[in-house]
Amino acid sequence: MAEREKRSPRARVKAARRARRRGRIGRILAIVLLVVVTYFYYRPLASWVHTRSALSEQEAQVDALQRQKAQLDQAVTRASTLPAIARRARRIGLVERGEQLFIIKGIPAWRRAHPSDR
Repeated sequence: MAEREKRSPRARVKAARRARRRGRIGRILAIVLLVVVTYFYYRPLASWVHTRSALSEQEAQVDALQRQKAQLDQAVTRASTLPAIARRARRIGLVERGEQLFIIKGIPAWRRAHPSDR
């Protein structure tokens, strides 16, 4: 304390200016450091957010595909039964042993000519 009292007014003013400069420099360095840290954290955080959203989209797509697979499995199971196979065979013109196949032509023209018979 005795040393400060011995200083001249100019020396005290210079010391006060130096102290203010150091405070400003400290604040500027803190801001620069904050900007640098933010810059280095931005990329990984942005990547993480993007990856997270892409993951949720992929999970939704997987769920949809699993539902579709279950529906297709059920369709295959239904189509593999004997009545389903017989229906398909009849659609392509096959008949069972002992049956006789009749092919009727001109049904659309007959329907056009007789609209009230339906």
